Amino acid sequence: MEVIVIETPQLGDRSYLVHDGSVALVIDPQRDTDRVEAAAKAAGVVITHVAETHVHNDYLSGGLELARAHRASYLVNAADPVAFERVPITGGQTLKVGSLTVKAVATPGHTHTHLSFVVDDGGRQAVFSGGSLLYGSVGRTDLVAEADTVGLTHDQYASVRRLAAEAGPDAALFPTHGFGSFCSSGPASGAGSSTIGEQLTANHALTDPDEEHFVRELIGNLTAYPSYYAHMGAANARGPGPAQLAVPESLDAGELARRLDEGEWVVDLRHRVAFASNHFRGAVSFEYGNSFSTYLGWVMPWGGQFTLVGSHGDVEHAIRDLTRLGIESPDAAVGTDPLTLAPDAALASYPRVGWDGVLDGRAAGDTVLDVRRADEYARSRVAGAVNVPLHELLPRLADVPAGKLWVHCGSGYRAGIAASLLQRAGRDVVHIDARFGDARAAGIRLDMSRTVPG
Repeated sequence: MEVIVIETPQLGDRSYLVHDGSVALVIDPQRDTDRVEAAAKAAGVVITHVAETHVHNDYLSGGLELARAHRASYLVNAADPVAFERVPITGGQTLKVGSLTVKAVATPGHTHTHLSFVVDDGGRQAVFSGGSLLYGSVGRTDLVAEADTVGLTHDQYASVRRLAAEAGPDAALFPTHGFGSFCSSGPASGAGSSTIGEQLTANHALTDPDEEHFVRELIGNLTAYPSYYAHMGAANARGPGPAQLAVPESLDAGELARRLDEGEWVVDLRHRVAFASNHFRGAVSFEYGNSFSTYLGWVMPWGGQFTLVGSHGDVEHAIRDLTRLGIESPDAAVGTDPLTLAPDAALASYPRVGWDGVLDGRAAGDTVLDVRRADEYARSRVAGAVNVPLHELLPRLADVPAGKLWVHCGSGYRAGIAASLLQRAGRDVVHIDARFGDARAAGIRLDMSRTVPG
């Protein structure tokens, strides 16, 4: 048995190709299935089975299209109300994939119908746990419905114990979530690999003997998650179509200028430093990188059309990332020089400073705007700062104080997005492009109390 990991760091997830040298099972494939197919081709194996641990909340699955393309059996929980043909499977069921024995284990918690898979090859075991048992934690339990969260958290506590008992301590553990995914709850570790035995001694879900304490702690530590999650489950139940990854023909200068003049959404993919110094007036900054798709899908109005502006490589990567969320076929203006892309379009800029610049330049009456999540703000904040989390900014623009705004987050990335959105709304902004952890050393007074103003 060999397990090939296909990582999607942009969403904090992993997919898996597990094979016996001839045939392969794919678990939790992302929508851009060409990566899985390339791995199978390189390994010289045929994909005969595709399995989902659950109907995903954080991305669109490529499972249906991959199974169709390879005429593979598509294993989906029999209890999931999906609108497509699948091979129904239930907890306790066992099947063969070549020389591999695959057992489905019912592990509700992340969802009601969650399955994990224990794969055995002559006594060597691998556990594919989806959003159940993660490295150091478990999948979050609040994605189905608020009324179900307590019950699902109790289910999760029981499920990870059932799963650990199903496999030996030497079994390798392969979760789908937990590598930066918002589907993780609690202190998921940064480990790259683990075993069931290691988790039995290190995972709070397995070491806490008090189920009620575990439930209270897990629910109490749940934080905000991306709003686009609300659209993923239903789309996965319908059955996503194939990914559209082609870069469109670049818009001409006149069309790009028209879209800017009419207030359409134009998304600049360049680094936030370049954006701050020179950008199209009305454009918004979503610097391309691993956080790009999460925050664009979380912040931008869902279902609207927008235009990407950036290098060919950044546009190409952005389209791939966005198709995993069901954001289909954005338009693009390929290039990095605004003057070349649309010479007649109006340009803008705003100041970008470090914490020392805040000390030197902030005037009485100016506002420090903290766009981190509410839980981050509660732990520690600039004294007197106002908190409007980035993902709440567009619907809460009226809550932002008047006057000059000094905008910060934890690293500078989210603040760059927020500064561009605020400038687009006509506000006077300064982008604090610095790590929040460096504020105190720079002489910024922090409030560390747990009582949040307001």
